[in-house]
Amino acid sequence: MDALRHAVESRRDDLIRLTQELVRIPTLNPPGLNYREICDYLEGRLAPRGWACEFVRAHGAPGDSDTYPRWNLVARHKGPRPGECVHFNSHHDVVEVGHGWTRDPFGGELDEGRIYGRGTCDMKGGLAASIIAAEAFIATRPDYAGSIEISATADEESGGYGGVAYLAQQGAFAHVGHVIIPEPLHKDRICLGHRGVWWAEIETHGRIAHGSMPFLGDSAIRHMGAVLEEIETRLYPALMARRTAAPVIPEGARNSTLNINSIHGGQPEQPADFTGLPAPCVADRCRIVIDRRFLMEEELSEVKAEITTLLERVRAARPGFSYEIRDLFEVIPSMTEKSAPVVRSTAAAIERVLGIEAAYVVSPGTYDQKHIDRIGKLQNCIAYGPGILDLAHQPDEWVGVQDMLDSARVMALVLDDILMGQDPSLTRPPA
Repeated sequence: MDALRHAVESRRDDLIRLTQELVRIPTLNPPGLNYREICDYLEGRLAPRGWACEFVRAHGAPGDSDTYPRWNLVARHKGPRPGECVHFNSHHDVVEVGHGWTRDPFGGELDEGRIYGRGTCDMKGGLAASIIAAEAFIATRPDYAGSIEISATADEESGGYGGVAYLAQQGAFAHVGHVIIPEPLHKDRICLGHRGVWWAEIETHGRIAHGSMPFLGDSAIRHMGAVLEEIETRLYPALMARRTAAPVIPEGARNSTLNINSIHGGQPEQPADFTGLPAPCVADRCRIVIDRRFLMEEELSEVKAEITTLLERVRAARPGFSYEIRDLFEVIPSMTEKSAPVVRSTAAAIERVLGIEAAYVVSPGTYDQKHIDRIGKLQNCIAYGPGILDLAHQPDEWVGVQDMLDSARVMALVLDDILMGQDPSLTRPPA
């Protein structure tokens, strides 16, 4: 059996333990819990194995505070000879638990080859697989050229500004040649990039009055209802008619989409322990937050203009209608070419490990490739890792142990290809 493949497979139990221990640290975002704890845990594992570990707090980034500091870890292992740097980037934060779980969301339960828990799939399983891949490669090829980096970064789930964006602003990717982000895009797929996103808050205005005499006021909620009707009857059909040529998954995301993330109008909500009744008032304000995902073929300026045109159409039809739009967040689509070195190496490794040709996909949502591309100015970047994308943010989230092992083997072969040169004995699919 090939030494590198054996080095990965012999670490199966270690991979399971590592994934479970990462999941048992509840790095919930928001607000940003236990970020330093998970970085300390990883430093405790990697430093004794020869990795130089650096803790980086994203001072001044959105969300960073003394109560919830945005901690990141960057670990670096250098080979004995000069060469390129391969960087594995994983975010350590996870989203809220939500309802509907039948397992302990932070238990890391192993059951019939699956590890369950919040973040198993997205993306602590990928983080663990990249660590195992790197450790197996170093043990098998100690004379490699160049360096390997593993980063565990904050806040990807809320934009990545306290994580990869901050690191990129500090020049952390200036010396890096290749980046793999082990997001859960399936072990036989290479994710080349992602759609664009624009978040905005739309507020309609009204005039407060007594609820028994609403004719003396002007309801901002009714005005927003007209906006929602316009979105429902005219904008949604227009978005469904647009379709990208890029291989976005799942199938429904090949169209332009818009989600209304939240809506609130009228009086502020009271604390949970308040037992009184609301006052009778006409709502003088109503707000929605929209999440518009757009295609490679669309321009951000046109996406924004489409919403403005919609609102102006409502204003022309409704006396007293006024509104404001506030930009919250925007990302241009990102796409790495299939000819990029990290893509070619990963595709070859997938074929060797799985015996099939790699599929190429594009993510429906953004991830930290956007910051490596736009801020770090490095386009030789992909997402590749274990897990099923549809399980992300779901109750009873899980990752398969065999998927992690196969992905770790692929990542180890990528290191071998880039930092050692091709080994002819690895060109055959496994028996």
